[in-house]
Amino acid sequence: MAWIEMIGLIGMLMLVGSWVPQTIETLRTKKCPLNMKFILIYFTASTLLTIYAYLPPRDWIFTALNGLAAFQSGVNLYVKLRYS
Repeated sequence: MAWIEMIGLIGMLMLVGSWVPQTIETLRTKKCPLNMKFILIYFTASTLLTIYAYLPPRDWIFTALNGLAAFQSGVNLYVKLRYS
């Protein structure tokens, strides 16, 4: 793995990791304190960026980052819609 990919991988892990405490709290309490507009914009943006990163030339770090971010924000969105 090239050093430039290591930088991207570390950044990806840190960014995705920042969502983990919020997602765990949301699942545990069944309440999402995040603003609905923020969740919708973040989820949509992450989904679109996942599609973009998957298109040739593929960037696996960017694809994984945005796919995981979309998933975690999607969990928060689901809980917000289901329990609010």
